[in-house]
Amino acid sequence: MKNTSQKSNTHRLPIHFWVGLLILLAGEVLLLTGSVFAATWFTPIMWSGYILAADGLVCRLSGSSWLTTRKREFPLLVLLSVGIWLLFEVYNLRLRNWHYLGLPGEPFLRDLGYFWSFATILPGVFVSSDLAKILLRRSKLRTHGKPVRLGPHWPWVLLGFAMVAIPPMTSVEVAPYLFAPVWIGFILLIDPINELMGTGSLRARLQSGDWTSVLALLIGGMACGFIWETWNYQAYLAQGAHWIYTMPDALRIFGLHFGKMPVLGLFGFPPFALELFVLYAFFRKVLNIDRILD
Repeated sequence: MKNTSQKSNTHRLPIHFWVGLLILLAGEVLLLTGSVFAATWFTPIMWSGYILAADGLVCRLSGSSWLTTRKREFPLLVLLSVGIWLLFEVYNLRLRNWHYLGLPGEPFLRDLGYFWSFATILPGVFVSSDLAKILLRRSKLRTHGKPVRLGPHWPWVLLGFAMVAIPPMTSVEVAPYLFAPVWIGFILLIDPINELMGTGSLRARLQSGDWTSVLALLIGGMACGFIWETWNYQAYLAQGAHWIYTMPDALRIFGLHFGKMPVLGLFGFPPFALELFVLYAFFRKVLNIDRILD
């Protein structure tokens, strides 16, 4: 009897699911009515609502989620989200692949907007990947097969190091073309180290024949890419805070865009999700987060 009651409570939609839906609805309505506040803060508002709603759905489908069973770790996820994205902002100082427009003029508000927006990146990708993983496991798709042999660790680490070290050292004319190595290089550099440290690595999963986590991250990353660009384009149309891509003209295939993103750039979101996963796993191990939460 006790187990039945516990199962029922576990699979009930939590209140933050409904709060998230309300935030999403309010954000869209305010933007459509010409709210300057909504246009300025549209991206972090919508992503906050999405994370709440998607996490609630994950809880409903699986019985666990970041904001229910891992809520003590969630603040650390938020802080690492900001820190990890700042790493890519440092790269962008040299690669110059994007810049921001329509930001608040007040320095404090502008920094708050940066922090809030960056804080939603890892939670948004991870909760989307959690949803994808649930759907993959419930589908008839086969995501477990023969083990993949990836060889020794050191060639991957050396290649990854070269991919993240060379782009910022090139000339200002060449650097903007080298965004792809940065979006891939940290996977090759960090994931073998994660495996050696005994933390959750993509290599370990693939070498055991388990593709579920990798596919879920790829799907979650692509889904987030479309969502990011959709809301960014809405903010752009409302003359609010948004970002513009400065991808070299030679890489703009036939001038096709999704929102403000050249179509070629959309293919960067799936590996970006893998990169976020390996970086978070690395810092989680290095910081000994399990000990901090005890």
